[in-house]
Order: sequence, then structure tokens, then C-alpha cells
Amino acid sequence: MTADPRAVLVRLDHAVLRSTRRRLGGTPAVPLAQGMSHFGEHAIGWIAAGSLGWATGRRRADWGDAVVGVVAAHAAGVLVKRVVRRPRPSLPDVPPLVGTPSRLSFPSAHSCSTAAAAVGFAPLVGAPPMAAVTAAMLVSRVLLGVHYPTDVLAGAVLGGGVAAATRRTARRRREARR
Repeated sequence: MTADPRAVLVRLDHAVLRSTRRRLGGTPAVPLAQGMSHFGEHAIGWIAAGSLGWATGRRRADWGDAVVGVVAAHAAGVLVKRVVRRPRPSLPDVPPLVGTPSRLSFPSAHSCSTAAAAVGFAPLVGAPPMAAVTAAMLVSRVLLGVHYPTDVLAGAVLGGGVAAATRRTARRRREARR
């Protein structure tokens, strides 16, 4: 007899959530994660960072495409969240360490917008720093107890995909105008 794959996934989600809190809960990672949470709320930090890049006057089209990708990815995450309606984690031993704008969890909109920023900003600032920031954001959402690991992974995949598609579409349009 095989186990229900959904039940296995739920158990794994809970185990990783608890393990992350046990390992990092009493460390300086918590205030850092809380700061990242505020930066990523409604993708505002990424929109501001991209806007600053655009304001430098260098590679404006690329910065603009990156910001559009962030906004589109965030919107996609919010839309999917409203369709799926998965509630946030509610484990007595892993209380949330930050407030959230809704009770919905899947996918993580922070992960969507951060992965989109990584895809869009990496050609401009480098892939290694964007990969590191993305990994930190994903872990932070689990550490804070506001998302399951599957929420952040799905958010990253969705956000990265939306940003890549946005960038491809923008480039094709620019090439067609030439």
C-alpha cells in the first residue's frame, strides 16, 4: 500500500518548517528575515531597487523590463493565491514572527517577486548576488512561520517563469520595432 502523496508532502512541509525554526529561530537570522519581509511586501523593495537602476540611465530598457517582470510575477502570485486559497501554517510550535496582509499562503508572493527580481536583475548586477538574495528570501519566509516550503518553491518557480517570459516578450517587441 502506498502513502497518499499529499499526506507525505504535508508531513515534509511541517518537518522542514519546524526544523528551520529550531535551527535558526534564536539567531540573528530572525530580525534579518523580518527586515526582508518588510522589503518584499507587495514587491515594493524590488520595484524601488529596479527604479533606482532605471534612474541611473544605464540599460534603462533592461531595468524597465525587470521591474515589469517583478510586478507581473507579484500579480500572478496574488492571483494564484486567491484561486488556491491554501491557509498559512498554523502550528503551535511555529508561531508567525511577522504580520501578513492575508491568511493565504500558496504561493509565496515574496518568493514570486524575489525570483522575478533575480531573473530580471541578474544580467545587470550579477547572478551570484541575486541567487543568494533569493535563497535567503525563500528561507526567511519559512523561518518566519508564514509559509510552507512548498509555498516558497512554487512562488520562486512561478515568479522566475513570469519574469523570463516578460523579458523575452519585451525583447521580441523591441526587435520587431527595429
